[in-house]
Amino acid sequence: MTDISTTSPGRPRRSILTASAEMKRRNATEARFRIYGLVAIAISLLMLAAMLFTILRDGVSAFHQARLTFPVELAAEVLDPKGNRNRDEMAKVTTVGYQKVLAKALVAELAARGIAEDGVSDKQAGELISKDAAGQLRADVLANPALVGTTITPAVLAAGRVDGFLKGRVTLETAERDSLISPAQLRLAEKLRDAGLLASRWNWDFFTNPDASDQRPEAAGLGVALLGSAYMMLMVLVMCVPVGVAASIYLEEFAPKNRWTDAVEVNISNLAAVPSIVFGILGLAIFINFAGMPQSSSVVGALVISLMTLPTIIIATRAAIRAVPPSIRDAALGVGASKMQTVFHHVLPLAMPGILTGTILGLASALGETAPLLLIGMVAFVDNYPAPPPEGFLDPATALPVQVYSWASRADPAFIERSNGAIIVLLVFLVIMNVAAILLRRRFERRW
Repeated sequence: MTDISTTSPGRPRRSILTASAEMKRRNATEARFRIYGLVAIAISLLMLAAMLFTILRDGVSAFHQARLTFPVELAAEVLDPKGNRNRDEMAKVTTVGYQKVLAKALVAELAARGIAEDGVSDKQAGELISKDAAGQLRADVLANPALVGTTITPAVLAAGRVDGFLKGRVTLETAERDSLISPAQLRLAEKLRDAGLLASRWNWDFFTNPDASDQRPEAAGLGVALLGSAYMMLMVLVMCVPVGVAASIYLEEFAPKNRWTDAVEVNISNLAAVPSIVFGILGLAIFINFAGMPQSSSVVGALVISLMTLPTIIIATRAAIRAVPPSIRDAALGVGASKMQTVFHHVLPLAMPGILTGTILGLASALGETAPLLLIGMVAFVDNYPAPPPEGFLDPATALPVQVYSWASRADPAFIERSNGAIIVLLVFLVIMNVAAILLRRRFERRW
């Protein structure tokens, strides 16, 4: 092997096999840059892990709920005084009457099992039952009047503080300063748990129940929010995808290149960078104040989200169309295909993976938007399910991110737990949509 040397005017002879000072500085700079990149990635992963750990730690408990299981006698003289089993007459018995029935049954079961706690009256023992339990029992009895006069063993919701005690959120020390629960009641709850009358179970109602008032955090659910988000995403999909894909095809394949199309392209790029709250102000001014559309409805939310998502879909679709090699177009035109045939028979099928990916990711981003929905009134308390489509599109509704905001702004810690649980549900939906984008891209991807 020959040791080749380099010479240049005014410089001493040196071998290229020996690293120069300049080469050492260059290698050191490259090594530092690599370290900076690794540190940045590590910090990002640590922050992501901390965020996910916090959300999972505080939100997983929302998927379990404390319930009391004890026999309840549905006395006919209380629930159906006239004995006609007529729903209209039975409906005159309010939830207050059913609450007394539940409290009386719980006290009787405690006496039968010999469970007692000093300082806890019968009234305080009945307060361990959620205020929502009476409403659920009333609905069951009105749906099936034959239950009157029988003894059933329902699993009724426990009060929010009792649920928090089982999950470690409420302690005997905090109960001393709490006006809603006392340490003696918590000790009674411990005895109920040991006796098998109180247990934490999987909470399906978290996915089906509507929102609840501040006095019943244990009954709050995501039912209306899930349905409202589904309605909005369905309308956004119908309104955005055809318009966005058609606009992209025209701008990329058919539109003449002049100052007008340049202005349109610049404005599309600018709209994609506009803060989402601006679209909320626009929706409030146009769709609600000017057009008079119902506030807090799914259709208004879908229109606002569509305006915000459309530029993103157009940009992603144009990038996918532009990625198709020009040789594909030239070959199609060379064998006699028209411009329309070239686009729809050759360009679009090859661009489909990118179009689907951009569309799904745009919809996933829209699913998590909160600010524009707050401005159009979707933060309102909604405890009634919207009707089936198309009438339900005009009914008041809420969405997952808005429900998270609403629960996080309430004082009761049980709502904070539920807001983290709703975040987990939202993240699951986002992960599903991203996985779907990857699978669709691989499914339709073609090699050329």
